[in-house]
Amino acid sequence: FLPAKLADQKPVAKKPAAKKPAAKKPGKPALAKQQLASLEKKLKVLKDKTPARAKYMTVQEEKEIADTFSVSRQPVREPFIRLSEAGLVEVKPQRGTYVVKISQQAVLEARFVREAIEVAVVKLAAKKGIEPSVLKELHDLLERQRRCLEPHDYDRFYHLDEAFHRTLSLGVRQQAAWKVIEEVRAQLDRVRYLSVPHSTPLERLVDQHNHIIATIEARDVKRAEEAMMLHLREILVSMPDLIRRFPDMFDVQDNPVMQEAIQ
Repeated sequence: FLPAKLADQKPVAKKPAAKKPAAKKPGKPALAKQQLASLEKKLKVLKDKTPARAKYMTVQEEKEIADTFSVSRQPVREPFIRLSEAGLVEVKPQRGTYVVKISQQAVLEARFVREAIEVAVVKLAAKKGIEPSVLKELHDLLERQRRCLEPHDYDRFYHLDEAFHRTLSLGVRQQAAWKVIEEVRAQLDRVRYLSVPHSTPLERLVDQHNHIIATIEARDVKRAEEAMMLHLREILVSMPDLIRRFPDMFDVQDNPVMQEAIQ
């Protein structure tokens, strides 16, 4: 028999174990933004279309994307505005949205800005030195770039190349400088994606990165400046060849200097 006090008590029903909250699925506006982000990347590199057909490439209209996800047009309008401001697409009312040909002048201007900034960055790194942790990260990125050579992993190399230059800028505490580079790089990136593998060997770029690190470690300001300038002027070497090979992708009328170079 149970003691009187316990006998009078009613059994307490066990509470069911609390269910773990299910992972939230991205809402429709978020999905729409994800799709636009993917679209923005594709338009920058034009890797999903052959060069010969690039001038005919159209993109899905913002209304179509909004209808697909049953959202208003506002969540998908901003990426289209960014693409238009970057000179990647042209919106023709009642006709569609079209990919703009690569502007040689825009590429040259972006390269000029990038060289001015990154040469200043590498000179600062060589003059004042950078933290050992930043140097280690640069060496790690360089080693990972080398691993892209054998399998010809170009996509991975692009990301590692960007990480290398970003790490260097942030390593000397020049976040604003890197932000400016990101703002002007859209047209430049389109040529970069074409140049590798069509014109610029990955091995050459890896060697140039290695030389940049070596000049920083040697605290040789002059050689560091020269190494970065040589690296960033690689596009001037490859672009005339790319224009010859893929004339449909470039606006050959917007830069007489380049036009003379390809004749």
